[in-house]
Amino acid sequence: MRYFAGIDMGGTNSKIGIMNENGDILKTENIKTLSGEGVDKTLERIWEKVKEMMSSLNIEYKKLEGIGMGIPGPVIDQKIVGFFANFPWGNDIDISEKMEKISGVKTRLDNDVNVIALGEARYGSAKGYKSSVTIALGTGIGGGIYIDGRLLSGATGAGGEIGHMKIVKDGNLCGCGQKGCFETYASATGVIREATSRLMVNKTNLLYEMIDGDISKLEAKHVFDAAKQGDKFSLDIVEYISEYLSMGIGNILNIINPDVIVLSGGVALAGDILLDRVKQKLPKYSLKVTLDNLDIVLGVLGNDAGIKGATALVL
Repeated sequence: MRYFAGIDMGGTNSKIGIMNENGDILKTENIKTLSGEGVDKTLERIWEKVKEMMSSLNIEYKKLEGIGMGIPGPVIDQKIVGFFANFPWGNDIDISEKMEKISGVKTRLDNDVNVIALGEARYGSAKGYKSSVTIALGTGIGGGIYIDGRLLSGATGAGGEIGHMKIVKDGNLCGCGQKGCFETYASATGVIREATSRLMVNKTNLLYEMIDGDISKLEAKHVFDAAKQGDKFSLDIVEYISEYLSMGIGNILNIINPDVIVLSGGVALAGDILLDRVKQKLPKYSLKVTLDNLDIVLGVLGNDAGIKGATALVL
């Protein structure tokens, strides 16, 4: 039996999993990333934790055949990180080389959402499809494009940055510094931004009651929960969000023409109240041929997607 380590690195915590060649996760643990201590110390602590986990499974760490990593940032050739979204580690760092020097184990990495997309394609809701696009709807919007057994990472690692498609000229300001990005309208941040704006002028609704009149408590989940209870105010926001989500997905369909779209992340948990509206509006924004036999599904791997996808990089 062959064994692999999958690592999902985050700004605060890193999740580590040990997986066998059959795709079974044998053990997972979370550790603090502590990126402020520097890249080498962080990688050394991760490797020590991997060895500890292998030992607890009564497997010699020398039987580990590969390490896969999901990184928040663009990755070139599954080795070099152009820049780190949340870490003070500088640019163009060969993480693969550093980890291989520390561990002696083959190491490959990719952008964290690309890795989630790979996990869903190999082990999750897109398994068996020839091409898929995974859209992670969270605080922002990330994407991963999987075609003919491979991730589309791009020349400089920015392939799949669908959250920064422009869907409104000179629209809402995005965290990237540009305006009108897809994620400023259809992410959890976009939901909260729109709901907050509307609550400033209309407080006679179930949503306002659910947050006890404290707009600072507002989360995207509140909007969808109120909409599911029939609150017209919240349903109008869901209609607004679904319009932009449909526009963004329609652009993706017209460019990539995948077999399946996988929606993951917190906003996707809204379920049918959002998904049904998106499906209804898609014909406005995508060519009919791209909708023929298209499946739109929810991701099924949850927190394991990052580990399974990272491991797939070295499998």
